Amino acid sequence: MAELTLIIGNKNYSSWSLRPWLVLKQIGVEFAEVRIPLYGATTRQEILRYSAAGKVPILQHGNITIWESLAICEYLAETFPDANLWPEEKATRAIARSISNEMHAGFSHVRSQMPMNMRARFPRKEISPEVKAESDRIFTIWRDTRQQFGAGGKFLFGHFTIADAMFAPVVSRFLTYNVPLDATVQDYVETIWTLPSLQEWRVAAEAETESLPKFEL
Repeated sequence: MAELTLIIGNKNYSSWSLRPWLVLKQIGVEFAEVRIPLYGATTRQEILRYSAAGKVPILQHGNITIWESLAICEYLAETFPDANLWPEEKATRAIARSISNEMHAGFSHVRSQMPMNMRARFPRKEISPEVKAESDRIFTIWRDTRQQFGAGGKFLFGHFTIADAMFAPVVSRFLTYNVPLDATVQDYVETIWTLPSLQEWRVAAEAETESLPKFEL
């Protein structure tokens, strides 16, 4: 099989890069990694070498180039069907895709007011009504999905799926900003946060030297 190469941004800040990276690690596929620090003088030019979209992440597989995190994850699900990156049953798979796309397209206030910063821990402060509403929706997704489909494991659908990868950066955000969590939500947060693959990413994020003031609240 042709070599896989994943082009990513800073591990400390790039939530979109984390998602397909985590999927690749979880399924145990070997891949090369190219890290391009974001918001630098030459960042866009460097990314354009790999994709005309000008954004990370980007996956190269032989002569195929896939950009955008969820599209990459879908490609990996097709390329490695034995990894079971989506639930097997059609209706359950539809739910998994729905919540993954909801995460992909929504929760703009959580994204903007709580940017990902893997190595930071900020004191708890009052969150805006918009962030609270979006956080509550995320908590509901996690509780309901695990209750309905999580038998046999601690992930949203029992075993690890793309849906878990899509929510992994939010897990990091809730820890960074010390968001109050009930016991059920805390259990899922710990399930994702203690993944060896996610901890590998975290250690690398802490070793990065770049500091972007816009994400250092």
